[in-house]
Amino acid sequence: MAIDYEKKGHIAYIHLNRPEVLNAINMEGRGQLAKYWANVRDDDDVWMAIVYGAGERAFSAGQDLKEVGALLSGGQTEANMANIPSADDDPLINLRVWKPFIAAIRGICTGAGMELAMACDIRIAAEDARLGLAETKRAVIPGGGGTQRLPRLVPMTKAIEMLMTGDFIDAQEAYRIGLVNKVVPVTDLLSSAEAFANDLCLRGPLAVRAVKELAYKGMETTLVEGLKLEAELVQKMFQTEDVMEGMMSFSQKRDPQYKGK
Repeated sequence: MAIDYEKKGHIAYIHLNRPEVLNAINMEGRGQLAKYWANVRDDDDVWMAIVYGAGERAFSAGQDLKEVGALLSGGQTEANMANIPSADDDPLINLRVWKPFIAAIRGICTGAGMELAMACDIRIAAEDARLGLAETKRAVIPGGGGTQRLPRLVPMTKAIEMLMTGDFIDAQEAYRIGLVNKVVPVTDLLSSAEAFANDLCLRGPLAVRAVKELAYKGMETTLVEGLKLEAELVQKMFQTEDVMEGMMSFSQKRDPQYKGK
């Protein structure tokens, strides 16, 4: 398997597992990402996901360029081509899941790997992380959302510089410009992502999903339309069991026991 998937409690783990090629994402992997993103969306017992890479050298070095070369030369098989998800099913491009995704980044994070990290909501970087979109150095452009997500995450001047030059930035610079949420020692990377996820599990899961949906949709519409959507979701939230549990646990001075219902 190019990418592994497992569940622990309410957390799903999406593990890029091709360390021998710096976790480059091949066509099989693109199909698996679409499948696993949908798994997170459709499994009521999963409240969030952590995405990380195998080995010590990379989160992901991007698209598998050897496979791309074979495709361009006509040597790609129909079986591999069938693994390419449609635009609607591809989390790098369009597939939306309102549950939180946390990217745990170490080493190289570029190309489709960088786009995968930007498709997540929270990015935690190890001190050795190097991030960038190097496509222009190969005479191509980012095709998995890079040109659209990066300017929405960091100042435009920095986004344009990174997109045009294809140069990498280190973890501290990524933190300074707001591309990652925190920088941690390499040995603490996965445990830090898990600690964040476990802490987030203490919040009402439906509320966490609702604020994510409102924040992303609000960026695409007017303030008036965004406020209208917010009001609609507030009404829906007050019909859930979790809201009642949140209110009762507060009045009874105990920890809430949310069910995502």
